[in-house]
Amino acid sequence: MTRAFVFSSILVAAGTLSSNELAHEMPTPEPDFKANGTELPIVQHHAFKKGEKLSYEVSYGWLDAGVAEIEVKNENKSIDGRDVLHVVGTGTSTGTFNWFFKVRDRYETYMDKKGVFPWIFIRDIHEGGFELKQYYTFNHYEQKVETNKGKVFDAPLGVQDMISSFYYARTLNMKYAQPGQIFEIKAFVDNEVWPLKIKYLRNETIEVDQGTFDCMVFVPVVQTGRIFKDEEDMLVWITRDENKVPILAKASVLVGSITMEITGYHGLANPIARVD
Repeated sequence: MTRAFVFSSILVAAGTLSSNELAHEMPTPEPDFKANGTELPIVQHHAFKKGEKLSYEVSYGWLDAGVAEIEVKNENKSIDGRDVLHVVGTGTSTGTFNWFFKVRDRYETYMDKKGVFPWIFIRDIHEGGFELKQYYTFNHYEQKVETNKGKVFDAPLGVQDMISSFYYARTLNMKYAQPGQIFEIKAFVDNEVWPLKIKYLRNETIEVDQGTFDCMVFVPVVQTGRIFKDEEDMLVWITRDENKVPILAKASVLVGSITMEITGYHGLANPIARVD
């Protein structure tokens, strides 16, 4: 659980790993849900739209470890008569890092356009010698989640997955956030409902290769002692605008440090908080 929980927390505040090498798509049969009078959540926002693509470079210490990209596909899809957004994040290791820890990951979510919650979640990861495939079907009418192994779990209405959590977090109103304020999102991760939390620290202007940006600084609140030494050993800089785009993430882990820096952004819904 620790691996997935940490990764989910990073997604909430910073995005996901990606790669163009994994061009395949796993089959996505449409669930057959029946409305039972349950009123599904509606989220009013202008944080993102179809066609948005965020790209990142990931470094492990002084090594270039990988590249990153997460994209809201420019597609027209529906599930159970509801419009959905198809989001794909895939990941690959590069360079020297690829020699001793090869990563080939792919994540997908089919996310309700009006409610910003998932109907289908797909995870297909290959990390060194570790491999895992997951397929979750979310029935928000019945507040259930069914796995590809036939197991059914209770889950609260509007529960998120590892990818949709990132987009839902960007819809939150953080304009009047106070230092120390914690935002919490319920997510279904590895057959459990987990409270993903991010804590607002301060505003800060940062400079990266793509330019200078006006940002809010957050820390994912995670379990300490396994991956991170201390609770606040990871910082994430997110643009101080309606997009809430992650610009930079820095993490001190037990065996080194990881940095993720934005290298490109396309199809944003709003002007980005870039300081000229």
